[in-house]
Amino acid sequence: MQYLKRDCEIDFYTGTGKGGQHRNKHANCVRIRHLSTGIIVTAAEQRSQSMNLKTAWERLAVRLKQYSYKKPKRIPTKTTWSAKERTHQVKAKVAEKKKFRSKVSKDEW
Repeated sequence: MQYLKRDCEIDFYTGTGKGGQHRNKHANCVRIRHLSTGIIVTAAEQRSQSMNLKTAWERLAVRLKQYSYKKPKRIPTKTTWSAKERTHQVKAKVAEKKKFRSKVSKDEW
């Protein structure tokens, strides 16, 4: 957590909305800017600065976890012989069914 605090810039500002004088005159809202990644999170739901700060740290942790996620490398695989055979059989069956949908010529009567 100390390393994270060292890489961040914390700003407190006054909020707007319900909460009255306590909310409008005191700097209760928190904005945390992570300098190395450029991620910015804010928290302004609570009337308490400490609660907003806690919420902002939690949000930053989630965002950094999402930021650092790397998709696992896909290992390409080949289709097995039996799977190819099944596909071929299904396609042949469908082709046979579609063959009967065509118009019949007079020679075939």
